[in-house]
Amino acid sequence: MSTLKKNEIYPCEISTWSSDGAGVAHIDGQAVFIPGAIPGETWDVRIVKVRASAAFGKGERCLRPSDARIAPDCPAYPRCGGCALRHMTYEKELEFKRTRADEAYRRIGGLELRVSAIVGAPETQGYRNKGIYAVDSALRHGFFRPRSHDVIPIERCLLLSPAADRAARAVCEFCLENGIPAYDEATGAGTLRHIFTRTARDGALQVTVVAAGGFGAKTGALAEAVRRACPETVGVILNVNKTAGNTVLAGEFYTIWGSDTLRDTLCGAEFDLSPRSFYQVNALQAERLYAKALEFAAPEGTQLVLDLYCGAGTISLCLARGAKQVIGAEIVPAAVENARANALRNGLHNVEFLCADAGEAAAELARRGLHPDAVVLDPPRKGLSEAVIDAVCAMAPARIVYVSCDVGTQARDLKRFAALGYAADAAVAYDLFPRTAHVECVVRLTRQIADGASSNREGEREP
Repeated sequence: MSTLKKNEIYPCEISTWSSDGAGVAHIDGQAVFIPGAIPGETWDVRIVKVRASAAFGKGERCLRPSDARIAPDCPAYPRCGGCALRHMTYEKELEFKRTRADEAYRRIGGLELRVSAIVGAPETQGYRNKGIYAVDSALRHGFFRPRSHDVIPIERCLLLSPAADRAARAVCEFCLENGIPAYDEATGAGTLRHIFTRTARDGALQVTVVAAGGFGAKTGALAEAVRRACPETVGVILNVNKTAGNTVLAGEFYTIWGSDTLRDTLCGAEFDLSPRSFYQVNALQAERLYAKALEFAAPEGTQLVLDLYCGAGTISLCLARGAKQVIGAEIVPAAVENARANALRNGLHNVEFLCADAGEAAAELARRGLHPDAVVLDPPRKGLSEAVIDAVCAMAPARIVYVSCDVGTQARDLKRFAALGYAADAAVAYDLFPRTAHVECVVRLTRQIADGASSNREGEREP
């Protein structure tokens, strides 16, 4: 039973990190999580919550600061939940992220796998090409407070482009001037829910207004208000989302001005993106990550690669330069349409796209008598279901390349792959999300044959 008392202050030394970047101390034998603390520091900590397994504290006074501690450069930090690490140097942030990945593989996956390198970002400000702004009852745009749905108003987000901030402000001001209320998640009343933006590398802007209903006769004026504030806008889209809860994009999409897609470039290819298309938020770092995925998945002589969770086809089109044939699979129909158009636009004829989940894609390849040399996986943060892992292993590819933005779920899935005969033998981390606690990792898995050696499928024949 814990001896710690709520609201009492205890001196402590920070010994390690939590997975979300908080400092961890041990007081009277119990782990205490302290947001904003850095390993090596000593603090006076006020206990704010005590549970059977751990306690949570608030740093009252830093008695011995780390050499890596810096003054945050955002006035909303740490109240805004968008960033978690603005109180430390970027070098220390990269150290944390590498440690986080290694610890996840060891503790969750039970693996000896370690990250061979972490590739830092050349830009830590303004790198995000996607913004998802929440709206409070006073029609102010911003982001949620950590672990809550309280909106912290933000005038300028340092992770996003100035144009994205201007677009969000323009939508909120238009609604305020025209008596259009914000949506209330608790009651279901109101209209404006979110402003969703994408910014291309050339500065072009796509703005999606997410609302519980339409804007009627004021729809055209809304688009004009966005265009006046952001001349770089190429499309204004209305997403009528009538679902309960906090899902951002759902329901029907209507292009109310301009193009229904945004064109961007990645790895030398052009991509047209609809609001629901998956696309990495940091294009420069994504190019580096995809180059490694290509190296892992499609060495010289690779015949067929299957790219699951292919989104708008970004990884597939990169893989098409190294493999004889690439098949991408994605369950979002609009993204599949984008992917097919992107392949044609870039003159790539050795890639095709299926609107299918992993199991359906595996069945289709089996029907055609095709056996992939490699499978590339880039799932959402929740990772893979056991059914997907089983379907991938049933195809018996020589290599699996697993790209993930959550090393915890990735480590969990690697453990299951290991049980099915696939050994994770290489991992590289890429910082696609500077100043946040997230890190992207690409892992190569190799199929093990009966004597424990790895298989590259060369010389193999079906029985």
